Parts: sequence; structure tokens; C-alpha cells
Amino acid sequence: MAGEIPNEEKKIINDGSVKTLNTTNVKPKRPIGRKECQLVTFDLPYLAFYYNQKLLIYKSGENFEEVLEKLKDGLALVLEEFYQLAGKLEKDEDGVFKVVFDDDMGGVEVVAAEAEGVEVAELTAEEGMSKFKELLPYNGVLNLEGMQRPLLAVQLTKLKDGLAMGCAFNHAILDGTSTWHFMSSWAHICRGATSIPVPPFLERTKARNTRVKLDLSQPSDAPEHANSAATNGDVATKSAPPLRAKVFKFSEAAVDHIKSTVNNAAAAKPYSTFQSLSAHVWRAVTRARELPPTDYTVYTVFADCRKRVDPAMPESYFGNLIQAIFTVTAAGLIMGNPVEFGADLIRTAIESHDAAAIGKRNEEWEKNPIIFQYKDAGVNCVAVGSSPRFKVYEVDFGWGSPESVRSGLNNRFDGMVYLYPGKSGGRSIDVEISLEGKAMEKLEKDKEFLMEI
Repeated sequence: MAGEIPNEEKKIINDGSVKTLNTTNVKPKRPIGRKECQLVTFDLPYLAFYYNQKLLIYKSGENFEEVLEKLKDGLALVLEEFYQLAGKLEKDEDGVFKVVFDDDMGGVEVVAAEAEGVEVAELTAEEGMSKFKELLPYNGVLNLEGMQRPLLAVQLTKLKDGLAMGCAFNHAILDGTSTWHFMSSWAHICRGATSIPVPPFLERTKARNTRVKLDLSQPSDAPEHANSAATNGDVATKSAPPLRAKVFKFSEAAVDHIKSTVNNAAAAKPYSTFQSLSAHVWRAVTRARELPPTDYTVYTVFADCRKRVDPAMPESYFGNLIQAIFTVTAAGLIMGNPVEFGADLIRTAIESHDAAAIGKRNEEWEKNPIIFQYKDAGVNCVAVGSSPRFKVYEVDFGWGSPESVRSGLNNRFDGMVYLYPGKSGGRSIDVEISLEGKAMEKLEKDKEFLMEI
């Protein structure tokens, strides 16, 4: 179950200083008509996840009202291509989910708010989650609710010296690659372009065309753990210890050192930066949890399958084209072997996840569809989402790159990790981790993990 965010992380900015000004809806600028696209096997397992939240903090001295109109005008233009985000989830007569857009639908929800007592520096210094909740829309909202709600909600909050852009994307219709394709396209339009460089590839049935009937129809039909979506990060269950979230910033030098350490062994093939950092994090979290040697621990990667499927799909494929890849071993083996032991397990699992493995996984799921719990990543898990390859600091709407990019409170559980490129650029990487409080305390003091170079 989701753990509770501790009291010190529940504080609302300056005792509730985020004030909602108005809520509007934005549609594509030109009429498009009715468009339907069946959700496919890669999309459906995420219906009982929560909306995927991203928070971008900008420093800006520009007039907020003008910025707001500029962003809404740009959104209306970019939605001409990404119109699925302005639609709703529906089911056809056979019980197959689809994303539908029609000109009479509400479109994207845009909330204007202000927190004029809050400075950008106050938010960029935040390592946990305490200051973010009121800056993000759709806390604790299930993707399945996209049958009644917009598939994208944006909250634009005026700060003392900048702007907070909180976005909530329905994870049943798009993954991280598609999310940042949309965000960069929106920014491109706002900087003055009349069209986007790479239109989205919207034919998701090209990746998989099996029609899967699901009995889910309302949010209350989601798995029991998700029935009360409001408990996500707010209310503790009796058995769940409190969670803490923190960003660990690894400089380019630290990342290079981690990679060279893992590659010290006489490996025939070098481990990648991702494999090396993953092994470093897996080992450190296992150490912080003080797991008994015989306990299992699982490393889970939500891997992009665009180039793995046959035929390969373009990078611009719009939808979910990810699958969870699981690696399991005993905690004693992770701790009792050199760090490259974990790197080798991770690399083997990733490399073996080819088109045949993906097809087999899809066929098995289609025979017995299981709607994942948002924390279904395995026992004592470390689960990695997002990617340092996403160019999040290039999302410039005309007043510079973000000062900080963070994930929201949704879809967090003990062991969830988000990777982002570091603000300093180069090969620096930010590692955002959610852990049970005692384990986080140990991780914060772990000099071997911190690699402070």
C-alpha cells in the first residue's frame, strides 16, 4: 500500500498561500471532428495507475496574465496535432477502451493560480515533496477517471519571481517519451514557431492491434487498493510505514566515477551509464533497508519498447510503448558480490527483452488481463521511471529553461525512483527516490552511495 507522507511533508506552502484564480478549458484552435483510437495492450495495464504529474519551475519576470494567454494560445495550436490529450476515455460496444476526441468536448483543463509569497529558490531547494502538492492538479486521481475528466490538466501558478507549471497527464494514453514530446512541442510553438518539428505518430494499433475487452467502467471498479484514490500519499494504512521522497544530485564526475567503478571488472562489454547507476542505486537501497540475506529484492525498469517491437515504431509514437522488465535476486547476493553483479543482472534482463519477449508478454496478458496496482513492481523493489535522456531542461516557452523539473505525489511507493538529467548538464543525473523513513535516513548518510566528488 502507499505509505503516508509524514506530517512535515504535508505542510501547504505558507499555510495555504496558493490561491486559485480561475479555471478554463482549452481546445484545439481549429475544428478537427470526431477522432477515435483504440487503446492497445501497452496502454491498458495502466488504467488503475494515477495521473502522471510533472512540475516545472521557471524563473520569470514577465507579466503573468500575458504569459498565461501566451501559454493557452500555444496550447490550442499544439493540440491540433496532439488532439488526443483534449479528448476522453470511452468504451465501445464490445467493452474495448478507446481515446476519443470530438469538437464539443471540454478539452484540456487549465487552472490559473497564484502564490506570490513563494520564491523560486524556495521550491528548487526542496528535496522532498512538502511544497509541491498545491502546485499540482489531480492529486490522487485515477487514470480510469479519464472517462469523466480531461486527459490533461495544467495548473499555472504565479510565484513571487517566476512560474510553476504543474501538469497531470492520463497515464493510460501516454508514457514519458510522449509526455516530453508534447511538452517540447508546446514550448516550440510558444517560442514563435507556426508548426512543430515532429508531429506525433497517432496510429497506436500499428504497435499492437489485439482488441482486449475489460470490464472496468467506473473508477470504483478499479482494484480495491485504488478505490479511495485520496489515500495516495495522504492517508496512512495500518500496515504502511511513512514514505519520504528526496532528490540526490549526482554530478558528472560522480556519474563517471560510478560507471568506471562498475566497469573495473574485466567485462567483455562495458556497462552503460544507466546500468551502472542502476546497480549503484539498487545496492545502496538494499543496504539502507537492512534486508536479511535470504530476502528477495526486485529491480524493475519501465523500458521504452519503440525500437524493440517488430516492426519498430518511430520515436514520435504517441501512447504507451513501455513494459516493465523485472530482475530478482537475493539481498545477500547483491550485498555479497561486487556492484557489477547487479549491473550484469540488469543488463541481461534488458537485453533479453526483445520483440519475441515483448510479444510473449502481450499474448499472456491478453489471455488474462491484469490491471496493475500502481505499486506492482515486486517485493523490496527498486522501480525506475522517467529517464535522464528526456531533455526536460530544453522545455523553454520563451523565458528560459526550467530551474527545476520534478515528479508529483502520484504513483509513489517504497522504492520508486525517477531519473532526470541534472540541471548542470553534461552527464549529471538527478535521482529522485521514495523510501520508508528509516531506510531514507540511512541512505542520506551513506557515503558510499552519495559519491560526493
